[in-house]
Amino acid sequence: MTPHIEAQINEIAPLVIMPGDPNRCKYIAEKYLTDVKLVNEVRGELAYTGYYKNKQVTIFSSGMGIPSMGIYSHELFTVYNVKAIIRIGSAGSYTKDLNVRDLFLATSSYTNSNYALDYSGSSEKQVYSSSELNDVIKETSKELNMNLEEGTCHSTESFYTKTLDLDKIVNEYNCKCVEMETFSLYLNARILNKQASALLTISDSFITKEELSSEEREKSFDEMITLALESIIKL
Repeated sequence: MTPHIEAQINEIAPLVIMPGDPNRCKYIAEKYLTDVKLVNEVRGELAYTGYYKNKQVTIFSSGMGIPSMGIYSHELFTVYNVKAIIRIGSAGSYTKDLNVRDLFLATSSYTNSNYALDYSGSSEKQVYSSSELNDVIKETSKELNMNLEEGTCHSTESFYTKTLDLDKIVNEYNCKCVEMETFSLYLNARILNKQASALLTISDSFITKEELSSEEREKSFDEMITLALESIIKL
């Protein structure tokens, strides 16, 4: 149906959860969904559609980085009529107030990328998630007795960087953590009049240098996955 997605139109649900990692996508589909069908494996980016508590949901891997998320979210919104996407992923903490294992709702995303300029002709560097979807996520976190931090994330284009001005990013742009995909998702959703939000598990800290092991990540991410699924089925 597109250069990057082979699924038929009716094989993608209107509600999508997007981890970056295809293997995590497979894990979520097999553990949480029923009546599951693999609907995409082009370029190794897996997508599964099934049911969570009788509501149809698609789990679709975004790949790594702003450009990859930009491609998949654009095609899902415009070709497959997806109405809402919740990104789930890991992030590195920039502040002592955001600790490893914390669950973080990115209410906005800052970047120094030129993605907005290329995609829409805009020079903006900060975009916001959907307030309606955020309200659902926050209310669901209370119902599940989950502690949820919130604020701005830094969406970087480079994982390995020598020019990171951490003081400026934290103090001027109020970024609390760093990841690599959220900015393009939020920009696409706003321009296309869709809903998008991102839940991030803090997996490591720039301040304490602590980081989660593979086993700890799996257990921590289950909490994030549950919150995302329980939230999106309310839409």
